[in-house]
Amino acid sequence: MSLGKRYAVLVGLVAILAAGGLVAYVSSDSRAKEKPAAKGPSAAPVAVVAALQQSIPVRLQAIGNVEAFASVAVKSRVDGQILEVHFREGQEVKKGEVLFRIDPRPFEAAFKQSEAQALRDAANRDQAASQERRYQELLDKNFVSKDAYAQYRTNAQTAQATAKATEAALENAKLNLEYTVIRSPIDGYVGRALLQGGNMVKANDTISLVIINQVKPVYVSFAIPEQQLATVRDLLRKNPLSVEVSAPGNDKTIATGRIAFLDNAVDQTTGTIKVRAVFDNADSTLWPGQFYTVRVKLYDQENAILVPSRALQTGPNGQFVYVVKADMTAELRKVVVARTEGDMAILGEGNVVAGEQVVVRGALRLAPGIKVNILDSAAAS
Repeated sequence: MSLGKRYAVLVGLVAILAAGGLVAYVSSDSRAKEKPAAKGPSAAPVAVVAALQQSIPVRLQAIGNVEAFASVAVKSRVDGQILEVHFREGQEVKKGEVLFRIDPRPFEAAFKQSEAQALRDAANRDQAASQERRYQELLDKNFVSKDAYAQYRTNAQTAQATAKATEAALENAKLNLEYTVIRSPIDGYVGRALLQGGNMVKANDTISLVIINQVKPVYVSFAIPEQQLATVRDLLRKNPLSVEVSAPGNDKTIATGRIAFLDNAVDQTTGTIKVRAVFDNADSTLWPGQFYTVRVKLYDQENAILVPSRALQTGPNGQFVYVVKADMTAELRKVVVARTEGDMAILGEGNVVAGEQVVVRGALRLAPGIKVNILDSAAAS
């Protein structure tokens, strides 16, 4: 091949390569200028619960302390030595049940002595009365003077008074003998025996033998704000107010009673008034000294709107909830919580109506207008 033809072929190849490079450059440049297709944000997964509308009781809540219905410090009425203790510490006793026995021998001797004196003075009284009647008959027949009769009448009256005095002494001796057996004055539970058998006791000593607390029924005392006093008094005039108690941190009702007493003055240091409720406590569930959560039912609020407390969120403008609209977007609704009832919040003023779906989980990912994806019921529970 001649030199001219080789040159022509080489020039053609260069031209072809240059054209191919230009096409590749233009193609790559056009692809570089193409913008990627915009992807919309993914729906936020949430769990929802429908807002409820129902009648709900309005209650006052406080911390209450259990107090014995009656508490008696048992003491001896006579001096003597304790012979027997007839109870186990902490056991339940009935009214009239024997608790202690004191050595009765000195009192038996005193009773017998008083009994003998009473018999003697009764005989003297009868003898003096007989003489007075006989001299009355003689006076009526003018056989004796009035002065003589007056002496026998005085003797009869003196003997009668002496007999009454010895009868009273006999009754006192009988009482002292009975007091050697100390019985329970009430139904209740005994505490620790402060004096055991063998110890000497004194009548009405400062140290009691044992303390008995009556717990059937039992009192629970608590305080309510003075602002609620007028409402409570007005409701008490119509019907008894029910009181429920539960363990702190647990909403399960343990016992139900009723208000029995309102104090006659408001405590000025706390702005509260003391209230006492009485409970039958047949099973001795409530024990003196325990603390419980107390709820007083005032009345029923009709058509209240309830949402789970976990649905509530707090922002700079107060509390709010997220509601899922029909187009599956989240909407912020401001709410005012009137009070809580268990794990539910009762809304006062707000924009939530019964049946609307409020978000209970996943709210941290939300903002007004964001698309949501509702989880199944198992995830929402």
